[in-house]
Amino acid sequence: MELVNVWFILIAVLWIGYFVLDGFDLGVGVLLPFIGRDDLRRRVMINTIGPVWDGNEVWLLVAGGATFAAFPLWYATMFSGFYLAFFVLLLALIMRGVAFEYRSKQDSQSWRNRWDIAIFVGSVLPGFLFGVAFGNVVGGAPIEPLPGTDPANAANFNYSGNFFDLLNPFSITLGLMTLLVFTTHGAIFLALKTSGEVRDSARSMIYKVGPIAAVVAVAALLWAQAFSGRVAVTLPMVLAAAVAWLGAIWLVRLGRDGWAFVLSSATILLAVASLFVGLFPNVMISSIDTAFNLTVDNASSAQYTLTVMTWVAVIMTPIVMIYQGWTYWVFRKRISTSMIPNQPSTGRSGDRLAATK
Repeated sequence: MELVNVWFILIAVLWIGYFVLDGFDLGVGVLLPFIGRDDLRRRVMINTIGPVWDGNEVWLLVAGGATFAAFPLWYATMFSGFYLAFFVLLLALIMRGVAFEYRSKQDSQSWRNRWDIAIFVGSVLPGFLFGVAFGNVVGGAPIEPLPGTDPANAANFNYSGNFFDLLNPFSITLGLMTLLVFTTHGAIFLALKTSGEVRDSARSMIYKVGPIAAVVAVAALLWAQAFSGRVAVTLPMVLAAAVAWLGAIWLVRLGRDGWAFVLSSATILLAVASLFVGLFPNVMISSIDTAFNLTVDNASSAQYTLTVMTWVAVIMTPIVMIYQGWTYWVFRKRISTSMIPNQPSTGRSGDRLAATK
């Protein structure tokens, strides 16, 4: 297999890993005002993701860095064309991260309420905008050569639309899909990681949001088949994702929270994988002319760069995955309101202390 194809697969794996792991982080943040009816419950919810959320976001950084190094023309076209949307997305992620660290700095309910709003907004926006971005990559964006340049040279391809061109019906539908799926995925994670009233509220939220997420996801992924180059492969993946999702909701009713989380993770894996499989060998589709599509061949780096990257990935990836697996093992126990002190500890990571007990 050629290295350009290997790196396309690796970037797909990185995005799948990010959506599975940070997806439940974002879902917990979205659910904060709905399940966290008081400060004690909100602190329980934040404790569930406190030890792992920043590690989960490493997958996003690596996915972006790998795209930049392996497919620089893809990175340049996408990040310049989607600049404003990505700026809002990154600002929301930064605001969310700051909120996790600062909400315990003062023993003031109004202070914590403001940071809780930041967590909510900083979770909703990325949950929606990631889907919008993927919708424009998969469904097509206005890409064409710069005027007066060689139309056969992909280095001359440029995004010619504006911010509002990104908000097309397909991308909005895909954005709603990611937001709702992440929200339900987060609720399943809360059911797995908590006990008592927080777990009960999370299970109730799964039954309310899960079916809606299923309907929107099926609509978005079936719509994506219109852009897929491998419907014979991607359509069964979509159907398998739907079955896994319904299985996850059913297992929640049976109290099998661990297996429910496995199936919701499998749903995200199959859904995102179907988008990448349908996209290949393109990395970005032009809605103006298919001759202007960016592909794994015309958007990739030199062979030497890909070779060096491959050796680095082979050495470093197992180390990162072992460390992250160890982190999840250490913080594997359930959390309840009885484990949270009456007053939050001030200082960095004050809300994380109960997760270690």
